[in-house]
Amino acid sequence: MRQREVDAQVIAHHSELGESPIWDDEKKKAYWVDITGERIHEYNPENGKVRSMKTGQMVGAVAPTSQGKLVAAMQHGFYIVDMDNHDFHFLSDPEEEKSNNRFNDGKCDTEGRFWAGTISLTREKGAAALYCLNKRRKVRKMHSPVTVSNGLAWNRDRNCMYYIDTPEQQVVVFNYEFQTGDIFTPRPVIDFTEEKGKPDGMTIDSEGKLWIAHFEGGKVSRWDPDTGEKQEEINLPVSLVTSCTFGGKDLNQLFVTTADVKLTEKEKKEQPMAGFTFVITLEHVTGLPPNRYQGA
Repeated sequence: MRQREVDAQVIAHHSELGESPIWDDEKKKAYWVDITGERIHEYNPENGKVRSMKTGQMVGAVAPTSQGKLVAAMQHGFYIVDMDNHDFHFLSDPEEEKSNNRFNDGKCDTEGRFWAGTISLTREKGAAALYCLNKRRKVRKMHSPVTVSNGLAWNRDRNCMYYIDTPEQQVVVFNYEFQTGDIFTPRPVIDFTEEKGKPDGMTIDSEGKLWIAHFEGGKVSRWDPDTGEKQEEINLPVSLVTSCTFGGKDLNQLFVTTADVKLTEKEKKEQPMAGFTFVITLEHVTGLPPNRYQGA
């Protein structure tokens, strides 16, 4: 197993709880959210500038759409977001009756559906679920009960979906039917119980290996889901590592979001980069182009 420290670029914009990084290969920009800071961030690598938009509610995840906008999973449901015009178009809230829940991590599948799961603000066990917003803008509950819905990834063959419910301390794989979006027969493929930290956000590379953020573990790790073996670790100078995605013009840069929301004042002084987004250039692996929501 390869373990290393890296020299990473740091995007000079702080988040309380950075999450859901995603690359837009058409606009050549990266996006991520600050959940508790209630903001969506857009990063332009050409000039190094970050543009932010206040959402007015906690926002768990965003993804690019086929119309050049963003689809978002927020505290009060699914939205289409136009950052240029600062416009939010409400679509649906499948948990409107659950005032103590909010949406958390989310991502688009290969067929242009947007998947996102929820979390109880009090971490009530089994109080959340995983949902899918299809191309007709209809929402289906896909998996429950869930406690902390987190990382998602689909393989290139379009027959597997990987999923993390953080307190379970594992990654499961579902059989995935790409025509319908149906998932079935979940089974564990990665055991996280002996790992430092908790499994949070996740992405997949062009070789089918999974990259997982270690929340409270200070690193990201690469795994082979076929064998359950860890292949590589990249240590970061912060403990609350939340998610990761591949981006850049060659898809060989790993964008890693972090947080400082749970740190004490002493820990914040010891970890001055906590809450910033890291960009790590990899020589040995590339990611896959991002999937877009096709229902906008």
